[in-house]
Amino acid sequence: MDYYLVVLFCFAITLHNIEEAIWLPKWSQQSSRFQKPVTSSEFHFAVILITILAYLSAFCFLVMPESDFAKWIFIGFLGSMIINAIFPHLIANVFLKKYAPGLLTGLVLNLPINSFIIYRMLSDNLIVWKELIISTFIVGIILLALIPFLFKIGGKIARLPSFK
Repeated sequence: MDYYLVVLFCFAITLHNIEEAIWLPKWSQQSSRFQKPVTSSEFHFAVILITILAYLSAFCFLVMPESDFAKWIFIGFLGSMIINAIFPHLIANVFLKKYAPGLLTGLVLNLPINSFIIYRMLSDNLIVWKELIISTFIVGIILLALIPFLFKIGGKIARLPSFK
């Protein structure tokens, strides 16, 4: 796997998460079935940790390309971020008839870059469809389960006297 493709993945997810960090907390305060209200502190803590996990997955894949586990986590992140561009971002935008933070970077960066990386991995026989689908499902479920937990921790940290 070309080093630059993994760097592109990190670049795309970073810009996507920055876009969300800037605008999503305020956007989430509006009544919506797509997003429960979240404070900036809660969201920023969660998005930083998710970004760190994405970077760790990319780093482990680069350092240990022979490790199936490292590969599965990395392709799980790739697939999860592709799905994330569509649901919730695109779906929320269509149903709410207003811009959902993360949509632009999701569609312009994550979707094409991650799709290209997956295409290359499939073409180079580094992965098969079954691995991609199962990894995307498992990593996606883990991330979805982790996010509310991270919001809760971020909220508790923000309430500590040293952070006020």
